[in-house]
Amino acid sequence: MASRLRVLRQQNRLSLEALAEQVGVTKSYLSKVERGISEPSISTALKLAHALKVDVGRLFSDEVEPELVTVVRAGERTPMGGGAGSGASRYEGIATGLSGKRMVPFVMHPPTGPVEAPFKSHAGEEFFFVHAGTAVLEFPEHSVELGPGDSVYFNSALPHRCRSTGPEPAEILVVIHDDPDGPSDRVPTLP
Repeated sequence: MASRLRVLRQQNRLSLEALAEQVGVTKSYLSKVERGISEPSISTALKLAHALKVDVGRLFSDEVEPELVTVVRAGERTPMGGGAGSGASRYEGIATGLSGKRMVPFVMHPPTGPVEAPFKSHAGEEFFFVHAGTAVLEFPEHSVELGPGDSVYFNSALPHRCRSTGPEPAEILVVIHDDPDGPSDRVPTLP
């Protein structure tokens, strides 16, 4: 129960103190329950389940919850749109069925050739990992050339855009962390 409780608390974006207050126990006691030092009473377990919006059985189950782990095989990625034509960007969603996640992972196939699209920016942070091909990540003041195995991590508030530089579209793993405390809680605009 210990690790499950911690994950569910964090998934609900609750501090130890906030959850303890909702349940009517001390922060110290709740910390001991999360570390497996103490076992909660049935009454406390019911209150924890109610505060975490889950069935009490989930707190005690040894099975891995589908909401906590998701596997997406290469052929199961979710098409997320993109432009029409052979040189347009293509996006494939990863873990799209997992709710409550703080990161937005997807595979991007940036367009080939010159890009006239406007620079985009959004709240949060972004990570690119080039799986195959070559690309350039463009910022208004400079560009970063990327090849297979290269990665870049940057503040998504910086205006940016990406394009493939080889004959075939690059394949780039992109992970966006959309800052929930920033100016927007929406899904970020794809680069």
